Amino acid sequence: QLRDPLEAFPVFKKYDRNGLDVSIECRRVSGLEPSTLDWAFELTKANMQSLYEQSEWGWKEREKRAELRDERSWFLLAREAPGARPVAFSSFRFDVECGDEVLYCYEVQLESRVRRRGLGKFLLQILQLVANSTQMKKVMLTVFKHNHGALQFFRDALQ
Repeated sequence: QLRDPLEAFPVFKKYDRNGLDVSIECRRVSGLEPSTLDWAFELTKANMQSLYEQSEWGWKEREKRAELRDERSWFLLAREAPGARPVAFSSFRFDVECGDEVLYCYEVQLESRVRRRGLGKFLLQILQLVANSTQMKKVMLTVFKHNHGALQFFRDALQ
């Protein structure tokens, strides 16, 4: 049983650049406060609902909430102060896709005020580090084709 994938990498528990000073923690969904899960859902909804509605999938609130709360989920949380509400998160799972063991990133969501300062890219770098350190073959995620900004972000960040 994996405890804290960041335990061996303390340097990645802090992001102090571009006017941000946040601490990063990695937790299983079972260890999160209900208020943190509610915040993560509301941020995802605010950032993603219109993009889902433009897709053939549509926005399904109950399914998205269940996805975030799935017992296999892990979260990276970025906070400006201990115990404060997070400003960004990534949810991910260790999974198997097409026979390959992968780290599957379900969400990378940031509050608007902390975007474009390198934090999202840093969270993705942590996911890559966690994938490598747990012998996962790769990091995978899904991006809407019509979300051009996200497509470019992930292309740049995952090189």
